[in-house]
Amino acid sequence: MAVKKWINLSLAVILTLALTSCGGGGSQSSSVQGSSPDPEPQKEKWPDKPINLIIAYAAGGGTDVGARMLMPYVEKELGVPINIINKPGGGGWIGWTELANAKPDGYTIGYINTPNLMTGYLDPKQKRKENLKSFAPIANHVTDPGAIAIRRDENRFTDIKGLIEYARNNELTATSTGVGSDDHYAILKMNKALGTKFTAVHTKGAAESQTGVIGGHVDVLFANVGEVTSLHNSGEIKVVAVMAEKRSPFLSDIPTLEESGFSGIISGSARGIAAPKDIDPHKLEILRAALEKGIKNQEQIDKQGQSGLQVDYKDGKDYMDLLEKDEQDVLALRDLLGW
Repeated sequence: MAVKKWINLSLAVILTLALTSCGGGGSQSSSVQGSSPDPEPQKEKWPDKPINLIIAYAAGGGTDVGARMLMPYVEKELGVPINIINKPGGGGWIGWTELANAKPDGYTIGYINTPNLMTGYLDPKQKRKENLKSFAPIANHVTDPGAIAIRRDENRFTDIKGLIEYARNNELTATSTGVGSDDHYAILKMNKALGTKFTAVHTKGAAESQTGVIGGHVDVLFANVGEVTSLHNSGEIKVVAVMAEKRSPFLSDIPTLEESGFSGIISGSARGIAAPKDIDPHKLEILRAALEKGIKNQEQIDKQGQSGLQVDYKDGKDYMDLLEKDEQDVLALRDLLGW
């Protein structure tokens, strides 16, 4: 009887151990098969600190004014402040050199202006190592046609025909925002095509040019529509011509050079935003998306229009096509610059 009990007890122990072993194995297998995969690592939040925006011209010019109107809308998209830093001088190349050589971490971006940008590296005398490939274009913001203006109290000439006739027989000074700027090219083109005798007076930006003409230190203001519209409307200066294919919607009463009988002279400046080359593609796309939303914001477009600035959004291939076309246009003017 005792032996029988011992056998039964042994069998019970063996059975229990077997069941426990199977259950444990099953439980372990079920745990492995049913467990959730490790979650994907979350992408780093970017940006997480202020971004610096370099403007290669003095405060108060068309680029500066347009940028200060746009950036609050871009800040809203990015969730960080954008610090505007003016770096005038060198026809824009003090600021552009700093932009091209900045750390490509996305925290330094800047406006690039055509055709001034191209002049700085295409001019062989500059021996500049930076060029269009030194930048990662993000988006074009504004395309601003050229304009010609005079003082309100100017009595030697009162319209574009009178100005050109006078300039054919007399030397006149005219403003430019730097050697190889769109203003400078317009002056050279007019001298060659129309026989005028304009001498360029190079400044650090539109604000200095405006002061020079209003103060009577320079004869004629060569600038952009966005830089003269408010001054024209307030009566501080008188715009006499627009250097575009058609009239500006912001100066609809002002004729083009073509309408006035002086064909073949078109001038303007494209103003867009770029980062240093080699910026991380993911960060570049974040910047592009934020700028697209900011630039296309209708309230922003309306504000730019009130200052005479024509929003002309382009990104990706379209923006690069614009820059490469402007590069070719500058190369076509080499003879005027003695290159």
